Amino acid sequence: MAKIYDFKGKRQLERVVAVLPGVQAALDEERFKVAVRAEELLLQARQASSYSEGHSSIDVADGDVDKYVILDDERGKAAAMSIEYGRAEQFVVRDDGHGQTYLDFIPATEGLFILARAANLPKKRKGKVHLD
Repeated sequence: MAKIYDFKGKRQLERVVAVLPGVQAALDEERFKVAVRAEELLLQARQASSYSEGHSSIDVADGDVDKYVILDDERGKAAAMSIEYGRAEQFVVRDDGHGQTYLDFIPATEGLFILARAANLPKKRKGKVHLD
């Protein structure tokens, strides 16, 4: 028996199609491929770096409809963003643990674009990213 849907707009039709089991299975398959490729790229970046401590990892998550591949870093959002997009050089005031502060220089780094390359997306950063 066929179901009849009353679509009030394009978005509702897209959602009905997006949650179909076959579509969700295809999204799961594509997410798996992207996540595996991202893991490979992250491992290559660690091996190529003499100072990489390995705080970051690749994680996956499910949304209501969408599937996500996430570059996660236990040091926070800014660390994962720096890995993906790079960062400008900066001076940071640090505490030596004995009540003394000193100025530390952190050099600029190029982004590795782990997620962008894994998903075959263009390696561009458009606009500013605001962290909450």
